[in-house]
Amino acid sequence: MSERANIGGPPGVRGHGSDISELPDALSNREELARRLAGKRPAVFLDYDGTLTPIVDRPEDAVISAGMRKVVRALARRYPVCVVSGRDRAVVQELMGIDDLVVAGSHGFDIWTPEGGTVEHQAVSGVDVLLERVRSRLSRYTDTIEGLAIESKKVSVAVHFRLVWGPDRPRVREVVDQLVADYPHELKVTPGKMVYEIQPNVDWDKGKAVLHLLDALGLDGDDVVPLYLGDDVTDEDAFAALRGRGIGIFVGRADDPEVAGRRTAASYVLASTREVQRFLDALARGSWG
Repeated sequence: MSERANIGGPPGVRGHGSDISELPDALSNREELARRLAGKRPAVFLDYDGTLTPIVDRPEDAVISAGMRKVVRALARRYPVCVVSGRDRAVVQELMGIDDLVVAGSHGFDIWTPEGGTVEHQAVSGVDVLLERVRSRLSRYTDTIEGLAIESKKVSVAVHFRLVWGPDRPRVREVVDQLVADYPHELKVTPGKMVYEIQPNVDWDKGKAVLHLLDALGLDGDDVVPLYLGDDVTDEDAFAALRGRGIGIFVGRADDPEVAGRRTAASYVLASTREVQRFLDALARGSWG
């Protein structure tokens, strides 16, 4: 076996940025945000799980609420709105029940626009065989770990361990580390909230996807302010990519055990998906500030 891979921390921060407990609340700082948006057009980028829907034990149960769906639709009638998710793009579209938004699935590897259709990252073409091999090995090595869920996606394999008994979780990480170490040039792993995402080892992430979308959609002018709302470590790449040109808003509570001690490149915080809905509703109504 090869030397074990190292599953690192948040990809976009790596120890820099602000402690989440120190971030100003986006709803309580309406006037400050209004000044930053004055005379500009927001372009809104939204993570899905943990941002538009609460985190749930079973990924397939994360269906967007009717209220949030209504707000997102209203916002999209006023400003550009893009959903950027680690899920497969088609799955996000089905869970949302909205078919006219720009969606970047699989951490930005699979982008779809209402006008142009599907745009896949060329570097991940032909990875099906490798990912099937990964899924098969994971199934063999973890079949006795109760509560583990292996999710096959279009360009990745997700290992969900939220329902795994605590003492068994280090074993999950050991298996993932070893598997990725056996394919050091072909694979990489990104940790999320109780999930390890095994992906093709390509220099692409949510941050690069957002920058690509800003350019492709003609939203890279000085009159546009990109906003990115997200809760997971994979969203840090987007927060970091937009620092200095946009506004990053972390979704979550600093006292959440899955968040405690984390640093972020975001500039503001919203405590919950309920607060996200209030924030987006204010934008949609044009009542911000």
